[in-house]
Amino acid sequence: QVQLAESGGGVVEPGGSLSLSCSATPVTYTTYCLGWFRQAPGKTREVVAQITNIGAKLYSDSVKGRFTVSRENGRNTLHMEMTNLKPEDTAVYFCAADLGRRGPIPSDAVLTGPCRFERWGQGILVNVSS
Repeated sequence: QVQLAESGGGVVEPGGSLSLSCSATPVTYTTYCLGWFRQAPGKTREVVAQITNIGAKLYSDSVKGRFTVSRENGRNTLHMEMTNLKPEDTAVYFCAADLGRRGPIPSDAVLTGPCRFERWGQGILVNVSS
């Protein structure tokens, strides 16, 4: 039911900045966790940042101080401002949503902190090079 779509990826030089956005539909989805994950070549998917259902912002240690996540009030839009990008930030970035469900956990769900991420966007490439 809930669908996610990322935008804003691309290529950027080391030390540069990039902004990602994630829109969630339908717009009635407002109260649960939204987050960003990434998967680098040859690596497993890892959580980057998340906003919990109570508005807490959590970051991976690898991006603290460089990435900033925000959620527009009254809108199902998640943003992540990325600064001082490094080559190791190169990855496919995925937007993810908690649907607020309980019970059986889907095979592709990720439990991290207070969030149960089980809906994923298609992913968008961020390439930090040159």
